[in-house]
Amino acid sequence: MIVVNDVHKRYRTPHGPGKWVLEGVSMTIPPKVNVGLIGANGAGKSTLLRIIAGVDRPTRGHVERNCRVSWPMGFGGGLQGSLTGRQNAKFISRVHGGEDGIEAQLAYVQEFAQIGPAFDEPVKTYSSGMRSRLQFAMSLAFDFDVYISDEVTSTGDAAFRKKAAAAFKNLADRASLIMVSHGEGTLRSFCQAGVWIHQGKAHWFDRIDDALKAYKDSLPA
Repeated sequence: MIVVNDVHKRYRTPHGPGKWVLEGVSMTIPPKVNVGLIGANGAGKSTLLRIIAGVDRPTRGHVERNCRVSWPMGFGGGLQGSLTGRQNAKFISRVHGGEDGIEAQLAYVQEFAQIGPAFDEPVKTYSSGMRSRLQFAMSLAFDFDVYISDEVTSTGDAAFRKKAAAAFKNLADRASLIMVSHGEGTLRSFCQAGVWIHQGKAHWFDRIDDALKAYKDSLPA
């Protein structure tokens, strides 16, 4: 279970504090429920996702994670650019899994990411798509209770997107997802519940279709 308690978030600008991106967001995300975050561009979906994952901090409020939560799949911020993909994967393996099973995890990451010889080249030479593939593969190499995804199913070519979708389906038996996607089909395929983010507030819906309807109804005619 994840509890988001009165979370506020704004970023500093050269002119001082910016406007509130999130303002008083509270919700309880139960276990084994896949949740889609929905809203207009700039509504704060990715910001909330990063805060839930723990890679960003709220300005006020807090998040309780009573489970193991992944970093956002496809998020490249945790990669060290001067290290190769293999070295980054090995470091993450040691942090999350210890020394046991490192070689098997590296083999899995290398096969799933499908970046070829670049796996042994510095990450700073990667395209954004290659970084996303590597980060996605590293996320899947470890067992989390909740996986966080920000538009990962739109990464790469058609074959990789199909592979990513199949991996998501396999996760459903042992974990849950919290995801952002602009594709209605993707949200309906993977998510039961939805959170509509609008004007800094978050509105929980037990059914993803109801969240999508609320979002559509908010759009200008």
